[in-house]
Amino acid sequence: MNKKIILFSIITLIVGIVIGGYLFRDVQPRSFLAVDCCDENCLNPNELLGLIGSVGVQKLPGLIPLIVKETDKTIAMDSPVHEAIIHYVIIPKKDIKDIGDISELDKEYLVDAYAVIGQIIREKNLTQYKIYTNGPYYQTVNYLHFHLLADATGK
Repeated sequence: MNKKIILFSIITLIVGIVIGGYLFRDVQPRSFLAVDCCDENCLNPNELLGLIGSVGVQKLPGLIPLIVKETDKTIAMDSPVHEAIIHYVIIPKKDIKDIGDISELDKEYLVDAYAVIGQIIREKNLTQYKIYTNGPYYQTVNYLHFHLLADATGK
């Protein structure tokens, strides 16, 4: 009986490591996980949300609710927390923590995100709108994303 429990525990651990390796292989390091070199952001819930968001956007986009548009590089969703009547969140499918972390390799994801924003603007006939992103201190989720806001008429 004890040998079965130990064997089951070892198999579960190995399966967990393999699944974790697959899910987290394309994410950027986050201070949430780097407890050995803690700073003021250590164990920050925004970092954990960014990590979970990164895995969700890259590996499990079908589980994300409220998606209004999706490409191979971008997801656009109706925001669960509205700052305006029309409020979409546009998320690149590459883990970029914030605008300060953008590199040359991220261009195609950013161009696609803005193309998706343009498609939504044209489809909704928006003429008065605002697009913004926040820096790390102001983000509730440490993962680069853009907000598209407009009033009730979209004008």
